[in-house]
Amino acid sequence: MAHGSSGGIRDRVDDVQRWFSEFGRHAYTRVSPVPLDDLDGWSRDPVTGNIHHHSGRFFTVEGLSAQVPDGPVPRWTQPIINQPEVGVLGLLAKETGGVLRVLVQAKVEPGNRNGLQLSPTVQATRSNYTRVHKGRAVPYLEYFREHGRHRVVADVRQSEQGAWFYRKRNRNMVVETAEDVELRDGFTWLTLGELYAMLAEEDRVNMDLRSVLSCMPLGGSPLDTVLRSDGTGFRGALVRSCRSASGARHPMHELLNWITETRTRTEVRADRIALDALDGWRRTPETIRHESGRFFSVIGVDVTAGGREVSRWTQPMVRPEGQGVVALLVGRIDGVLHALLHARVEPGYLDVAELAPTVQCLPDSVEVLPAAARPPFLDTVLSADPSDIRYDTVLSEEGGRFYHALSRYMIVETDPAGVDHPDFRWVTVNQLMELLPHSHYLNVQARSLVSCLHSLLASSTETGSTAGVEGR
Repeated sequence: MAHGSSGGIRDRVDDVQRWFSEFGRHAYTRVSPVPLDDLDGWSRDPVTGNIHHHSGRFFTVEGLSAQVPDGPVPRWTQPIINQPEVGVLGLLAKETGGVLRVLVQAKVEPGNRNGLQLSPTVQATRSNYTRVHKGRAVPYLEYFREHGRHRVVADVRQSEQGAWFYRKRNRNMVVETAEDVELRDGFTWLTLGELYAMLAEEDRVNMDLRSVLSCMPLGGSPLDTVLRSDGTGFRGALVRSCRSASGARHPMHELLNWITETRTRTEVRADRIALDALDGWRRTPETIRHESGRFFSVIGVDVTAGGREVSRWTQPMVRPEGQGVVALLVGRIDGVLHALLHARVEPGYLDVAELAPTVQCLPDSVEVLPAAARPPFLDTVLSADPSDIRYDTVLSEEGGRFYHALSRYMIVETDPAGVDHPDFRWVTVNQLMELLPHSHYLNVQARSLVSCLHSLLASSTETGSTAGVEGR
């Protein structure tokens, strides 16, 4: 399936949806619950209770003891996924007829609520691409493992959810090729405008693709035309925010100093412990749940899949309790759009803190925490006037390890005057893009919202409307 540059965005999004429906007839997952003690190929350690695969690969579910003495919750324990392998998230790009396109995959994951989602060209752990599961080879992997003859556009190791993963990283890559590329079943070429438009569709672009897309430089991309024009209103402020660091409230050296100071003065201790040694968690043969019924649980699933390297398997998964809110407050400062970023501490981060969205939480779980743990701007986001909401779409987190992990992703414009907090800073989009080629500065939720911000720019590069995206 190929897409050209003519016609409206809406028409081409409809084409992709029809392709999805057709491909979904034989690419699917059927997921049913199975007791944790009955997972085929997985074992419970008799001493620690940790859950591990018999191959010693993939991942383990362990316990974690976290201490943040100066935080609103000074100490807690929890289950956590330990997956030390660094996977590859790769997006292949090619220019044809003067139009840059990227190769995306319709991929099914057991945790996806809707089955199929758009994913990068390659999305594979080391265990996957070394075929520990004895399944089929990963298509197009050679472009990212043998990339010397191609142009590497982006290549950076980035973190994943620090609340559920222990020091997890993936290699995010964008590689441009001039070679002819065989189009395999389940893959399609999209322009960046088409891909950004798909970000307005509920639960359609997966977390890994959002992450890789955020690392793609704007300079030289089809968005260049927009960046060369000033425009007015919200979009004009966004263009100026993307174009250069001029007009930033805080110069880059101040931002870096603030991040380093936060990491240095914040005392965090995260110790891996036995899964059976957790306080406040209840383990049954079926699941591991917090005694409050909030936060998340660990469940077992039996998966039958079509269109995957392996057709059937079982595994443990993390299931959040309730839908999350991931929101970015933005405001115009001297005509330049700034985003309010949080220096967020999570126990699974490699380096204490990373820049996170203004709000990132499970609201239902917040209710059982101390009042001081309530996100400072949660009420601002939830009570926002609809006319101030620039982006509002439900998106999934990673579907290979998390079951139905859905969050409402929002970009909300506000008056920045008087919005001040020591753990937050106003940052331009250009500054965020300067940080993205470096590891462990922006967390995965913030990277998703960078892609969503770019999608607001893209909606003015081609004709057609984009549902769920406002550009006032």
